[in-house]
Amino acid sequence: MAKIPEPILRSLKVVVLLLCLGPLMVLMWKATHDLLGANPVDVITRSTGRWTLTFLLITLGVTPLRKLVRIPSLVRFRRMLGLYALFYGTLHLMTYVWLDKFFDVQAMLHDIAKRRFITAGMTAWALMLPLALTSTAGSIRRLGGKRWQRLHRLIYFSAAAGVIHFIWLVKADLKRPLTYGAILLLLLGYRAVSSAITRVRSRQTVPAASA
Repeated sequence: MAKIPEPILRSLKVVVLLLCLGPLMVLMWKATHDLLGANPVDVITRSTGRWTLTFLLITLGVTPLRKLVRIPSLVRFRRMLGLYALFYGTLHLMTYVWLDKFFDVQAMLHDIAKRRFITAGMTAWALMLPLALTSTAGSIRRLGGKRWQRLHRLIYFSAAAGVIHFIWLVKADLKRPLTYGAILLLLLGYRAVSSAITRVRSRQTVPAASA
């Protein structure tokens, strides 16, 4: 297996961090140059929502990628990417709460009751919170490896809720949300096949070890 030297890994982390901040920088540049169009709140909402889902799927893609290219060090980027998914998700939520509804709780409750896509979106965001709060090495030690892994499978449910949120939001032009959905299904399929292969190999290893 290939191993990325530590100095190169640190440099790559800086590059990835800057790339992750790119979408925010673009939005800020457009805002300061009056390039967000006639409905800037809508542009910000849609952009932050798409990037939230994009980062969720990229985070899910780290494990299959590191196994396929046989570079275990890639797992070191997963936490950063997951936290950026929550970061853009929080910006997406705050755009709705602050810029769209001006913290009007009654209006937001009315929206939640009337518009199911908002419920799906808030579910996706809420499922990311425990993942971010337990993303440290200390949390892994306290929870134990197996319990931590089970908890962090919530990312699949968060991504699924995000895709549903997107589908219910756009209603008509489903090309982009269905593309996200297809990528998620592909990642879920990879996980299912990988888990099945691991179980088969473990069953084969036990009799061999006994013999």
